[in-house]
Amino acid sequence: MLQAMHQKFESLYGVKAEVSAFAPGRINLIGEHTDYNGGYVFPAAIELGTYGLASKRDDRIIQLYSNNFEDIGIITFTLEELRFDSKHDWANYPKGVIKYLSQEFEHIDSGFDVLIEGNIPNGASLSSSASIELLTGWLMKALFGLDLERLQLIQIGQTVENKFMGVNSGIMDQFIIGMGKSEHAILLDTATLAYDYVPAKFGDYVISIMNTNKRRSLTESKYNERRAECEDALAALQQQLDIDALGELSFEQFEQHQKLIKDKVKLRRARHAVTENERTLKAHQYLKENDFSSFGQLLNASHASLKVDYEVTGIELDTLAETAQRVEGVLGARMTGAGFAGCAIALVHKDSIKHLEDEVSHAYKEKIGYLPSFYHVGISDGVKIL
Repeated sequence: MLQAMHQKFESLYGVKAEVSAFAPGRINLIGEHTDYNGGYVFPAAIELGTYGLASKRDDRIIQLYSNNFEDIGIITFTLEELRFDSKHDWANYPKGVIKYLSQEFEHIDSGFDVLIEGNIPNGASLSSSASIELLTGWLMKALFGLDLERLQLIQIGQTVENKFMGVNSGIMDQFIIGMGKSEHAILLDTATLAYDYVPAKFGDYVISIMNTNKRRSLTESKYNERRAECEDALAALQQQLDIDALGELSFEQFEQHQKLIKDKVKLRRARHAVTENERTLKAHQYLKENDFSSFGQLLNASHASLKVDYEVTGIELDTLAETAQRVEGVLGARMTGAGFAGCAIALVHKDSIKHLEDEVSHAYKEKIGYLPSFYHVGISDGVKIL
């Protein structure tokens, strides 16, 4: 793939690429919609991701091209033109990174050419956008010799999502793509950014990623609405509780004070945030103890909460997860990512993978009308120069 990309780079830009890098995608084992509620998440970087090549120019023009969006062609702008532009489609993600890095580092004083190609399915909730963001930053670090720490780039990536793209997401996606470690998941406290690497080894079981093949766009989803509902619920609880985030509450504390939240919908949103946080901490403990059966039960409970209390699943994700849960050899299944479409994951015995795919495909085709896709990939390092 890289060799073909180098040839394409030369044919596009007439020069050889100076640097190349890779940024992974991610799955989240458990801990959904907890990151912006000051809770815990449990993601892992995956071997699917985004590859990039770049070379500096001797002017202030920036040219971006993606092999995944060939019909859009080369997107061109200058260092003085770093505003969001809907016509620039996918390129707004790298553009946002270029904008905020240029504000941090004055010696980004020339343009550059970039070619990227990703093997993360678009809109699959495996974090292709954060992958592109951190890839762009790491290419620029190499091109310009930036004294750029991983955490600094992670925070810039989140700023791009929040301020440039208008999605009020938390820091999980950028964090795991920046800090990922091969064969490990990360338990991350999003309130303090304290983290613990945990071997992502499941004995005779593997993680199967099941794609709805229904594309989701976060900026068009109800993601921001869910965050606002949680903030309203938090404000109601703060009438009597000295807390800064829902993630600070135990379920017992929540039950004692839930009457403060008068709106039933916002009550359900808060209940999910609190119970999901507790499930994530339990999942961390079960994985360390190799108690895969209890871990799987938490996956099932997480999906039920996301369906009933948070209402972010939908018929496609429900069909994948709930069918998988009934398959012999599966310990648990849940949607992963923001929801509304994208992917689900199942913890399945290695001897039952084909059975899982057959059963889920049959049920999904019958109910939805087309087939899902399946991926079995290893756990990857974070963003790196190749």
